[in-house]
Amino acid sequence: MTAEEHPDGLPTPRLWWAAVAMWLAIGMTVLDSAIANVALPAIARDFGARPAESIWIVNAYQLAIVIALLPLASLGEKIGYRLVYRAGLGLFVLASLACALSHSLSTLTAARALQGLGAAGVMSVNGALVRFIYPHRNLGRGIGLNAMVVSASLALGPTIASGILAVGPWPWLFGVNIPIGIAALAIGWTTLPLNPLSGRPFDWISATLNAFTFGLVITGVDILTRTRAKLAGGLETLAGITVGVVLVLRELRRPRPLAPVDLLANPIFALSILTSIASFAAQMLAFVALPFHFEYGLHYSQVETGLLMTPWPVAVGLMAPLAGWLADRMSTAVLCAIGLGLFSLGLVSLAVMPMTAGPLDVGWRMVLCGLGFGFFQSPNNRMMLTSAPRDRAGAAGGMLATARLTGQTIGAVMTAIFLQLFTSKGEVVGLWVAAGFALTAAAVSLSRQALRQAPTDQSVRDST
Repeated sequence: MTAEEHPDGLPTPRLWWAAVAMWLAIGMTVLDSAIANVALPAIARDFGARPAESIWIVNAYQLAIVIALLPLASLGEKIGYRLVYRAGLGLFVLASLACALSHSLSTLTAARALQGLGAAGVMSVNGALVRFIYPHRNLGRGIGLNAMVVSASLALGPTIASGILAVGPWPWLFGVNIPIGIAALAIGWTTLPLNPLSGRPFDWISATLNAFTFGLVITGVDILTRTRAKLAGGLETLAGITVGVVLVLRELRRPRPLAPVDLLANPIFALSILTSIASFAAQMLAFVALPFHFEYGLHYSQVETGLLMTPWPVAVGLMAPLAGWLADRMSTAVLCAIGLGLFSLGLVSLAVMPMTAGPLDVGWRMVLCGLGFGFFQSPNNRMMLTSAPRDRAGAAGGMLATARLTGQTIGAVMTAIFLQLFTSKGEVVGLWVAAGFALTAAAVSLSRQALRQAPTDQSVRDST
């Protein structure tokens, strides 16, 4: 297959059909994560599991995505982003059916891991496809529209979950993915752009080292902090770190590494990655802790909990397009710092919220969190994508998604730890830690403003 020549985005109307295909796919994967979060208490009760154990329904999904993102992004440069998208989306639909048919916590967790591998196929090439779909002058707007779709999915997720749980059992939650996935496959089959292929062989050794690095570190930390097998958890974590060092040393000698250490040599790109990890860790800490806090602490019902989770993503969706538009015209580092400051303030307001708080008291705090996060997300994503050369768009998009999912996985694992260590106070502890992560991310973002890079190409000039 010969790559089509579209040096600065797709022509209309194909551009919008391709965008719709990506919106459906990304919206579906986000929707699935949102409804799973809200359903955790119901699933835990159904299987007779403790809350800390049920969180692995989220962790297995996130961990599988993190393990597969960079290898699949690299594979997209070799065989085409569109082909990786198709395969990942097809696997996601089949795994969703397996989730709906699960009859134990272990089988559901395994199905969720398989579902995560499929989602990784979509997420690993999303950033690269966005850069090939939109012209450079409108890239910030395109990223903002993507963020709006993600936020709308997050907003619909709790509402859909609450409605389904009100009339039926939790397995119905996963069935909603099937028609959306089929529609996304049909629309994107030919409309998504083709990309020039690298022609380099796929690096199976680096892909294996990458999987062991993320898998051992994340599961090792969980074992170390949540169970009594401290020695085993410590050794597993140390093994993961050791494998990670070997991976980095191997990649430093390669011209187009699977783990894009060459891009991390750019300080703007590296700081953007750190900002993303910290902010998404804060987001997931709050998203996983809040349903338990609303139901067990504030004594709201499942339906009420789903509705209370909705204002946050709605506010993100309203703010993201504006932030993307501003990112094409203003300093993204400052925009991100302002948004993260508001995000941290909203998390603190949730942590100090009285146990007698009514729906309006909860709602304005959730809106504040969403406005802050929405003001940060689009500018930061634009900075990451434009800090890399266009022929490395796959690697940059893979790192963008890896940073997001790494942060979310860290947040989910930490929430499980806090629920285990602090029992009834674990949710509030998680909110305080999330506020600290957001404030740290704001400081890291501001440090990018002080950097002065040589304007080696137009993309670097635009990113600063």
